[in-house]
Amino acid sequence: MALLITGKKFIRDLENNGALALYVPLEGGFEGRYQRRLRAAGYVNLSLSARGLGDPAAYLTGVHGVRPPHLGKKDVRTYFIPPIVNYNLDHLPAKSKGLVVWLIDGMILSQQEIEYLSELPNIEPRVKVVVEVGGDRQVRWTPLRDVVLSASAS
Repeated sequence: MALLITGKKFIRDLENNGALALYVPLEGGFEGRYQRRLRAAGYVNLSLSARGLGDPAAYLTGVHGVRPPHLGKKDVRTYFIPPIVNYNLDHLPAKSKGLVVWLIDGMILSQQEIEYLSELPNIEPRVKVVVEVGGDRQVRWTPLRDVVLSASAS
C-alpha cells in the first residue's frame, strides 16, 4: 500500500455507488486514513459498530424503543430514541456534502441487513454507507450491492 493515500478513487467510487464493502487489514489503522480523506472532502462521518445494531432500518431511520436493564426493583420503562441518520442529517453543517455511515464488524450482518444498507443511499441521497465486511492484506473495496449479489448466488 502506498505511503501517502489521496483517497480520490475511494471517494469517487463511494459517490458513484453510494455504498461500499470495505476489506481492511486486520491489524487496523488503515481505515482511519480513508475516514480523514472523507472528512477533508466535506463529508461528516458517523462510525458505528454492527454488533448490537439490531434492525438497521429501525435504528438508522426510524424512531425505536430501548429498554435499559431494570436491575430487579424498578419498573420496566421504554425510552424512545430518534433515528440516528435523520438526526445527523438535520444537523449537518451548511457546506457539508453529506453523511457517511461507517459500520465496522459488518461480517456479522445478515444478507437482508446488507441489502437494506446497500439501498439506503437510494432512499436518502445525502447518505453514503461504508461497511467493513472482512479482512485482506491491503485495503480494497467493492460496491456493497456486489457483495449482496455474490452472497445470493452461492
